[in-house]
Amino acid sequence: MNKARKLILVDGSSYLYRAFHALPKLTSSSGEPTGAVYGVINMIRRLLADYDPGYVAIVFDAKGKTFRHDMYPEYKATRPPMPDELRQQVPVLHELIRAMGLPLLIIDGVEADDVIATLALQAGEHGMDTIVSTGDKDLAQIVNDHVNLVDTMRHAIYDRDAVEKKYGVPPERIVDYLALIGDVSDNVPGVAKVGPKTAQKWLSQYGSLDTLVKNADKVAGKVGANLRDSLDVLPLSRQLVTVKRDVKLDVDPTDLRVDPADEEKLKELYARVGCMAQASCRCAVICV
Repeated sequence: MNKARKLILVDGSSYLYRAFHALPKLTSSSGEPTGAVYGVINMIRRLLADYDPGYVAIVFDAKGKTFRHDMYPEYKATRPPMPDELRQQVPVLHELIRAMGLPLLIIDGVEADDVIATLALQAGEHGMDTIVSTGDKDLAQIVNDHVNLVDTMRHAIYDRDAVEKKYGVPPERIVDYLALIGDVSDNVPGVAKVGPKTAQKWLSQYGSLDTLVKNADKVAGKVGANLRDSLDVLPLSRQLVTVKRDVKLDVDPTDLRVDPADEEKLKELYARVGCMAQASCRCAVICV
C-alpha cells in the first residue's frame, strides 16, 4: 500500500479489553492500575511501526446506549459492567493517545464498529486502502478489495480469501452467518442449536439468509424446526449484527493525519503511569 493512501483504523475498545485480560495486573508506583494502558499503547506502537500509515484513527465505544438498544432493549444485557480496575485506566489511556498525536474518535449513540465501517467506506471512495485492527468478528463483513482486517494478537491478516477460510463464508455473507449463530456476548438471538458449521452449510446450500428463510420448510430435523421457530426474530438479529456505514461524522478520512507528539505531555503521563520516556515519545516503550 502507498503510505499516502493508507488508513489505519484501530478498534480501541477491542484493544482495551484484550489487553486487560491478556496482561498481568500491573500498577504504577502510586498503585494506579496500568496493565491495559501498557498493552494498548504497545499494540498501537507496533501497528504503526509495522504499517507506517499516512492516516490513523483510534476509535472507542461511547458510554451509554446505542441505536441497537432502541431496537432491542436486551442488547448486551447479559454483559457484566466494565471492571472498576479497567474503567480507571480509560481516561489516562485517552490522554496518552491524544498526546501521541493520534486522532481519537468517540461518537455517541453508535459503537466503534459503526464508526470504523463508515470511515472505511468513505476511504474507499477517496481511493484509499484501509487496514482495520480489531479482534471483533463483526467487522469481517466490511472486508473487500480495499479493506483488510489485522489481528495483532494473533499476527493474522484477513483479506477476502482469509475471511472465507476462517468463517466458511465470504464477507458479503458474514451478516447472515452472524444472524444465524447469534452472539452470546452481545445477547443477540440466533437459531437455537445452530453453530458455525450448520450456518456455513446452510449458506453454502442456499446462498443467503433470505433464500434459506424462503426454503425453511425444506430444512429437515430438529435444526429445521428451530429455524422455523426463529423466523420472526431473524430479521432483528440481522439488523443487530449489521454495522452501520453512514454514521454522521465531523471528520473525513483525509482529516485523520498524525500530528506531532506532545512530548512534554507524554513525559508527564508516562511519569504518572510509571514509564521512562524515550527520545521519540510516540515510540516510547512503557516501563511499568
